[in-house]
Amino acid sequence: MVFGVTHLLGISYAPRIKKFRDQRLYSFEKRSNFKDLNYPILPDGRINTRIIAENWDNILRFVATIKLKETTASQLFRRLSSYSHQHPLYRALKEFGKIPKTLFLLNYIDDLEPRQAIEKQLNKLESSNKFADAVFYGNNQEFQQGTKEEQVIAEGCKRLIENAIICWNYLYLSQLIYDAETEVQKQNIIQTIKNGSVVA
Repeated sequence: MVFGVTHLLGISYAPRIKKFRDQRLYSFEKRSNFKDLNYPILPDGRINTRIIAENWDNILRFVATIKLKETTASQLFRRLSSYSHQHPLYRALKEFGKIPKTLFLLNYIDDLEPRQAIEKQLNKLESSNKFADAVFYGNNQEFQQGTKEEQVIAEGCKRLIENAIICWNYLYLSQLIYDAETEVQKQNIIQTIKNGSVVA
């Protein structure tokens, strides 16, 4: 469903795929139609275009609600997930999502560059999580405050410390670039920053 909705929103959804060999590929035709073509990879299933067509207006309404910010995407997905998995909109979005997901998987198999880009972004995210853990190192990352108000204050303090460190990093790196003696040295520093993370 996430692949389908993000595709319709014009967002490139590129997750890291765990257990890639367990992923399924889909086509608009039966698997048997491809068997004699000697393709190294064959589809595992067929896309049910009928249910997509029957629910197309509801799919567009669902996407428009997100686009117009009538409610948050997380709330809509939560509500949708609470439906029976036999609900027409649930099934239609899942079926439509098989199209962009299959294209993504084939591109992921075929092209090294997207795999490296995804890995790089996820490494940055993991750096952010490690950074947050390092700031909130005490008490095993658990709030010890008893009331909701005290917890909100503790969370606010944690964010303030994180933002102060990130701000210092930006100032430090900016000064480092400014102090570079040659253009080559400056470009090397900029490239290093691009490949890493200000948080790290």
